[in-house]
Amino acid sequence: MEAFEGAVQRNAVNFSGSGQTFLSSFRSDLKETLLPDDPFRHLKGQPAGAVTVGLLRYFVPILEWAPSYSFAKFKYDLLAGVTIASLAIPQGISYARLANLPPVIGLYSSFVPPLVYALFGSSTSLAVGTVAGASLFLASIIGTVASATEDPQLYSNLFFTAAFCTGVIEAALGILRLGILVDFLSRSTITGFMAGTACIVILQQLKGFLGLLHSTHRTDVVSTSHSLFTQTNQWRWQSVVLGVFFFGFLLLTKHIRNKIPRLFWLPVIAPLIVVVVGCVFAYLVHAEDHGIHIVGPLKKGLNPISISDLNFQSKYLSTVMNASLMAAFLALSEGIAVGRSLGILKNEQTDGNKEMIAFGLMNILGSFFSCYLTTGPFSRSAVNYHAGCKTQMSNVIMAICMMLVLLFLAPVFEYTPLVALSAIITIAMIGLIDYEEAYRLFKVDKYDFCICMSAFFGVVFFSMTIGLLVSVMLSILRALLYVARPTSCKLGNIAGTELYRDVMLYPNSKLLSETLIIELGSPIYFAAAGYLKERILRWVEEEENIANKDEHLKHVILDMGGVTAIDNTGIGMLFDVHRNLQKKEIKISLVNPRPGVVEKLILSRYIEIIGGEERVFLSIKEAIALSHFS
Repeated sequence: MEAFEGAVQRNAVNFSGSGQTFLSSFRSDLKETLLPDDPFRHLKGQPAGAVTVGLLRYFVPILEWAPSYSFAKFKYDLLAGVTIASLAIPQGISYARLANLPPVIGLYSSFVPPLVYALFGSSTSLAVGTVAGASLFLASIIGTVASATEDPQLYSNLFFTAAFCTGVIEAALGILRLGILVDFLSRSTITGFMAGTACIVILQQLKGFLGLLHSTHRTDVVSTSHSLFTQTNQWRWQSVVLGVFFFGFLLLTKHIRNKIPRLFWLPVIAPLIVVVVGCVFAYLVHAEDHGIHIVGPLKKGLNPISISDLNFQSKYLSTVMNASLMAAFLALSEGIAVGRSLGILKNEQTDGNKEMIAFGLMNILGSFFSCYLTTGPFSRSAVNYHAGCKTQMSNVIMAICMMLVLLFLAPVFEYTPLVALSAIITIAMIGLIDYEEAYRLFKVDKYDFCICMSAFFGVVFFSMTIGLLVSVMLSILRALLYVARPTSCKLGNIAGTELYRDVMLYPNSKLLSETLIIELGSPIYFAAAGYLKERILRWVEEEENIANKDEHLKHVILDMGGVTAIDNTGIGMLFDVHRNLQKKEIKISLVNPRPGVVEKLILSRYIEIIGGEERVFLSIKEAIALSHFS
């Protein structure tokens, strides 16, 4: 008996409670949720002036990197900025056409937003611009309340309004540190959504290849196909031939880049070459006389102010807000994912919440200057990275190049054949269909594959909104299933070691006589309490059925190292399990409960009821050793 008491004194856990009040505990949990990286930790104990400067440098990153900026870095940023500008011109015109907006608005959107991002953005590799997915998405929703052909002014104004509302949502999420919400758009969802969007965009670009001017504003495959094949009398073979030539050239440059990696810049300038060659060709042969449509007049000059054009009328506001909310999550998901991915390659840390604020500000200010939604597209950012950019100055260089184009060269691009833009968009969209990722999902995780396919088929056969919502709902359902059916397993001893592992994964592990060890590997909430109770009692029943008469079950050890939180229903479940085991004269021991969990168990008197602190241990080994004395 003396040996037992000595062991208890050495090994049993001594509790005095955490000493935290509810308010301090809540404040700690809130800080861990909203500020997990604790970005202001270096400001503790600093004088007020240093704190102010530190906060300004945090929220305005240019104040951090500009003082140490050098000419050596500028040389790299200059090359990267000019390179991405050569891509931004054809992309800006193309994606504006995809959104059924005047092409010049696509050029406007590559001037003001990059300047704003250079001030407030934290990623050195991100290049700002419009994206195909968001362009088509906004067009599909705004097109339901305004016509791009019948009332182009209203249609454009609603796009500016959507950019403003999207910016407000993005900035609010960043300021409130709610970047966690973006995580509900899983990688599987984005993969399926992007692939579905790419297929629809490619199908819609057949309109340009076939020389058609009008098509349905709906984005499902049935409506788009019906629109194309009911206008066969307007198809133009001249447009098809030119489109195939441009498409083949762009495809060839990508093939050359894959064969000779050092020529990465070739497919980057290829779209600009297509636009220039197309302009010259259309001008020389009077393309419109042969059924090859061109962009048309482009106004020369910088972005006109559009603050007074923002439209918040009640009959349009609900549609704009719906579009803005979805677009905000899409833009943030793509932009932050791209920034983080490229940041990893440079060993840089990208703050998602800071990026949200930067995206929000650039869209808010952009909406004041005739810009529609912008984010950090992968294609442009990847080019920026490979071109050797060192800082956000590459966005400034790109903006300056776009300013020169708007001031002096915009009218030159009015002869751009629409079929050239269709070829550029089609090539860009092919890169968004990630067959390898879908196949990997099918092999690795069938549920993730279903999430991916639900987004894909939802977009293709219904609408972009439906595809996105169905996929997100399936992702949330999966998360709820994990909460309602948490991980738990029966542990056995690995022969010759002090390790205890899941007997299902290690069938040769040894079960102990008279003792059942169960690992609870996740928080215990109300949704999971009933399941865990049934699971524990079922294991107890199984052990009793296989035990010898002389070795009936006497101890149940619950390894609670993975239980990070517990609610009142979870505590009630533990009481129910104790009462059931008490009737069978089976004792419960707890191993390694977390501080927040054990504090609740003490306050609810659960620890006292199961036998006090002597029934709580630091390790399974100690629990087994001491259980034999009791």
